[in-house]
Amino acid sequence: TIRFSQDDLPRIILKRVFTGVATPVALQNCNDNRMFIVQKEGVIKIGYPDGSVRDSAFLNISDKVSTGGERGLLGLAFPPDYKQSGIFYVNYTQKSDGGTVIARYRISADSNRAVKASEERLIEVEQPFSNHNGGNLEFGKDGYLYIGLGDGGSGGDPFDNSQNKQKFLGKMLRIDVSNSPGYKVPTDNPFVGNAEYRPEIWAMGLRNPWRFKFDERTGDLWIADVGQGKWEEIDFEEAGDGGHNYGWRCYEGYASYNTDGCGDKLGYTFPVAVFDHNEGHCSITGG
Repeated sequence: TIRFSQDDLPRIILKRVFTGVATPVALQNCNDNRMFIVQKEGVIKIGYPDGSVRDSAFLNISDKVSTGGERGLLGLAFPPDYKQSGIFYVNYTQKSDGGTVIARYRISADSNRAVKASEERLIEVEQPFSNHNGGNLEFGKDGYLYIGLGDGGSGGDPFDNSQNKQKFLGKMLRIDVSNSPGYKVPTDNPFVGNAEYRPEIWAMGLRNPWRFKFDERTGDLWIADVGQGKWEEIDFEEAGDGGHNYGWRCYEGYASYNTDGCGDKLGYTFPVAVFDHNEGHCSITGG
């Protein structure tokens, strides 16, 4: 059952908080008064509620990061035990070939500065094109790390990556990073034990889940999946309900897109909301 509030829609007022930051693509918090500003060129800065921003970077890996277009340092996540572990995670496209890197870093004795040399690469994914990299990282209420990956780019998912059960592209991954080095696959991931699928896969059939977010109260997951050319979509799953196939490239929103080789329509999970590009609307961006 999908739970929706019957309250009136909230009134949203925009207020400028930070100025002087470059190419900000994400904001994250570690349960204190600091706001971590992820800048696409490979720098993470720290801001405060009064609008001030520290001059020195929390992390600067600009020499590792490929930027331009949809590439860059795209995601940051702090685990629930961050205050004790001092470990955090980033998602970026690497300078050498544009491939996606999911990496673990540690902070120094100064909690406002990370140790660049501490990088541990957990996952590397080849990107056949420069766009549709996804980029978001979030920890669920279950303590596991969720990773959103796009279909590999170009247009129309020419290699049908999103429906390929052996590819990470076009998927939501779920991994256990509670112990280092490396990571483990949670035993309750939906495809564990099924050799047709990579066990890290939590959900599939996504085009470019640029941003997604968990409801902090319920643990439900909301995915903003960028459309091909006509329909933007919002996908919803209740907490712990993995294994969905959200339909791309078979479907864009509710509409058929390329159903060659696709299964019965009943086997796909369709979005809870879509919108088109009329009236100047563009790609869905918020998480």
